[in-house]
Amino acid sequence: MSAGAAVAPARGGAATGPRRASFLESSPQWYLFFFVSGFPALLYQIVWQRSLFTFYGVNIESVTMVVTAFMLGLGLGSLLGGVVTRYPRIPLLATFGFVELLTAFYGVFSLRIFGWAAEFTAGSSPLKTGTAAFALIVLPTMLMGSTLPILVSYTVRIFRNVGMSVGALYAANTLGSAAACFCAGRFLMRWLGEWKTVALAAGLNAVVGTGVLIYHFLSEDSQSSRFAAEAASEQGHAIAPDTRVKTGGRSDFKFALALAAACIAGFVSLGYEIVWYRLFSFTNGGEAKSFAYLLGAYLAGVGGGSLMTHRFCRPLRNPQTFALFLAVATLGANLLGFLVGPILFYLVTHTAYLWTLMPIGIAAAGLGAIFPLLCHVSILPDERAGARTSYLYLANIIGSALGSYLTGFVLMDILPLRQVSLVLTLLGLALAFVFLLKARPGKIALACCSSGILLVAIVITATSQFLYRDMYEKMLMKWSYPLTTIRNNYLAGPHFGAIVENKSGVITVSNKGVVFGGGVYDGAFNVSLVQDGNWVQRAYALSYFHPDPKEVLMIGLSSGSWAQVVANHPQIEHLTIVEINPGYLSLIKNNPQVASLLRNPKVHIDIDDGRRWLIHNRDRKFDAIIMNTTHNWRCHVSNLLSVEFLQMIRQHLNPGGVHFYNTTDSDEAEATGLKVFPFGMRLQTFMVVSDSPLQLDAQRWRDILARYTIDGEPVFDLSRERDRRRFDEVLSMTTTMDRQVNYPFPLESADHVRSRTAGARIITDDNMGTEWVR
Repeated sequence: MSAGAAVAPARGGAATGPRRASFLESSPQWYLFFFVSGFPALLYQIVWQRSLFTFYGVNIESVTMVVTAFMLGLGLGSLLGGVVTRYPRIPLLATFGFVELLTAFYGVFSLRIFGWAAEFTAGSSPLKTGTAAFALIVLPTMLMGSTLPILVSYTVRIFRNVGMSVGALYAANTLGSAAACFCAGRFLMRWLGEWKTVALAAGLNAVVGTGVLIYHFLSEDSQSSRFAAEAASEQGHAIAPDTRVKTGGRSDFKFALALAAACIAGFVSLGYEIVWYRLFSFTNGGEAKSFAYLLGAYLAGVGGGSLMTHRFCRPLRNPQTFALFLAVATLGANLLGFLVGPILFYLVTHTAYLWTLMPIGIAAAGLGAIFPLLCHVSILPDERAGARTSYLYLANIIGSALGSYLTGFVLMDILPLRQVSLVLTLLGLALAFVFLLKARPGKIALACCSSGILLVAIVITATSQFLYRDMYEKMLMKWSYPLTTIRNNYLAGPHFGAIVENKSGVITVSNKGVVFGGGVYDGAFNVSLVQDGNWVQRAYALSYFHPDPKEVLMIGLSSGSWAQVVANHPQIEHLTIVEINPGYLSLIKNNPQVASLLRNPKVHIDIDDGRRWLIHNRDRKFDAIIMNTTHNWRCHVSNLLSVEFLQMIRQHLNPGGVHFYNTTDSDEAEATGLKVFPFGMRLQTFMVVSDSPLQLDAQRWRDILARYTIDGEPVFDLSRERDRRRFDEVLSMTTTMDRQVNYPFPLESADHVRSRTAGARIITDDNMGTEWVR
């Protein structure tokens, strides 16, 4: 018997001893432990990301930094866990238990640590703040990442099967994380808020760590080494140190190839996740729950696919056949990944949006199967299995981090979503072709299979334009409004007039000039008070409640209509605008109503997160800060409505300064504004709040409106009857304070608002307002 033939059965775990006969049923305790361990891991990710975005902004740079830190921490932790497994005297279960307890300890204090770090780095350079955010995440994620190789090594010592060990453990942990995502989105974040959710996660870590240590001391972890020795004795040979298996004179997977394949698989998988998240988020207008639900479906699919692989991870009598199976699985997974988009479009228009999670989960299952299959075909079940698993896991994590960064930060900034999806699919098909080559089929079979992969690539490329055609128009139809209302009032035709896709999001503009940001109404191109279809009269009202606004800050730009109105205000000397998405600038440049805004010498535009800009510009003071905030239930909007943010706003107001912002009819937002500021009122859907009594003056507003011009043209031509009627109609709003009148936008005093919203919850960074309620 050749050396290669002797080692091949050992790789698959061919022994039939009673302890290995039923892999999942013999000792399921650590699978349960790993399942529960995965639950707090994703709670941490959701809350920590949210908390760090509050401190450092939700622009794409901050998002990329935090996500990369998560990924790199898991990868470095995997290496650390691999190092631990090299020492047979280290009790692996006990080590796992101590890691869980350390994670719990960090979790308990994590949000407080984040707060201290935010105060320490406030106003610092992006490099310093980015480094701080990175450091805060890397340490705990290293602990989390170390657990997979530790438990893989433990189970391989007992069961002698790498594929089954990795598949079952990876599935248990991932399914636990998926369960956490759905629980967080459905009720945990809403009921508990950030602090209590993290406390729950830390408690689960502590329970797992304590339970594992008790199990270890009761069962004596040293038995795993004894089982490994018995298995080697039963096989009648020593395990070869080579990382390859040779069958019939042909070499199996080299470990270097497996590393490269794991990296590419991670890149494609996370790239798809970025694409799917953008599509799914667009269907529900950017609800806070969309990330948790999408991630839950993705992880459930990955976990399910990983779990299914254990039935295929049998002894490798013929590694080439296994490589062929891996090629077919990769081909199918990437084909499904590409079709998620078109299937999602169809489901959005015919079912509830949550049904769109199904194709995401199914496609993720195919992608999730690749990693454990790679482990099985490239790692020997010896004492180095845990270390080698850590290397593969690190390669997969590096690929995932690169996939997240390059897809979200680079590809989406230069390519439309259809082409990004196409690039990922073609890369996945190339990986399937590499696996096919390693299967070494005959010449005819190789030619047929290669032609098949090439044909799939050609068909996908040729049909992508058709399959993804009008995708954003189709997704807009998910709203509960009657379709005729959307088409007549918003779209004015079957196609959008303009679409901007970049790393910061998707902006679409209808043929009627209506703007949708991320799938939600975001204003319109209109500065006219005579034909006011977008309630722009609110932007003109500044002089009604402030006697002399000279320095103004505007957070949020959108169509630029509000900014155009404010920039042309006769009293304003300087307008600073902070906008998170630079895509709006290209739209403004091409619209004649607002194009001059970009050339106005009084205007300065910064592309940044509003909250982060305020932190970095602590010395700037303004007479008025204006925010036409989007819907209060959208993700991260409470960052601009919370007590903490309003207290920050107070520090940037001059004496007598006002904060004028949209509450989108939220009782919670209105009550919060008057919780922080002693004086204020409601003007239509906006709150006006201040530390000083408001100086309401209808005559002052009348005088300003009478001489208001934009681009040299008067807002009201009072020589025309229509303009005079509209002029009087706008000013009549000042007579509606606390009155029930037929006018749709009355004014409401602070006392009246406080009485009406007495039972409303005050929005904080911790409870996140209405974001998780909708």
